[in-house]
Amino acid sequence: MSDRTKDRLLFALKSRGPNTAAGLAKHLGVTAVAVRQHLDALLDLGCVEYEDLKGSVGRPRRTWHLSEAGNRKFPDNHSGVLVDLLGNIKEVYGEEGLQRLIDARAGQSRISYLAALSKAETLIEKLECLAQQRSEEGYMAEVQKEADGSFLFVENHCSICAAARSCQHFCRSELELFQDVLGEEVRVERIEHILNGDRRCLYRVSSH
Repeated sequence: MSDRTKDRLLFALKSRGPNTAAGLAKHLGVTAVAVRQHLDALLDLGCVEYEDLKGSVGRPRRTWHLSEAGNRKFPDNHSGVLVDLLGNIKEVYGEEGLQRLIDARAGQSRISYLAALSKAETLIEKLECLAQQRSEEGYMAEVQKEADGSFLFVENHCSICAAARSCQHFCRSELELFQDVLGEEVRVERIEHILNGDRRCLYRVSSH
C-alpha cells in the first residue's frame, strides 16, 4: 500500500473512530489482507493500537484505533508555542486580559462565519457551511442528520487542543459562538468533548 493509502487509513481511524481491518478495507476500497499488513506496519511505528473484543461466539474481534503518536500526526497549531504565549498573557494581563483576547478571537471568527453562512437558508445548509469553515481551520468537521430531524455537528480533531487544555475559556467561547452564528431559534448542545476523554467533540443541533 502506498503512503497515500497509509494516510487515508490514519484519517479513517481519526474521523470514524475504532474499526476492524475488514471495516477499514471496505471503507478504503482495498483488500482486508492489505489493510492488515499496513496496520501491522503502523503498529511497529507506534501510530496505532488494537484491542481484542470477545463476542458470544467465535474468535475475538480485533478493533484498531489511533495511539497518542498517531493522533499527533494531525496538526495542533504549534501547540507548545501557543500554550506558552497564553501563560505569558495571563501572567502579564491577568485573567481578564486573557478573556478579552479570547473574546476578540471569537469576534473575528463570528464575522468570518456569518459571512460564510450569509447565503445559507436552511439549518442543514448553515451547518454544512460552518463545517467547511471549521475543516479549513483543521477541525475535520462534518454534519450528520438524525432520525428525529436534529443534526450532529462533528469535529473529529481539535486543532487547538493543547491551548484548550491550558485554558478552557476557548471551549466555552466556541460553544457560544456556534449558538450565536446559527441563531436564537436553534439549540446547540455539546454532548461529547475531547477534553473529557472522548475521541471527538460532538454537538447536537436542533430547532426549538
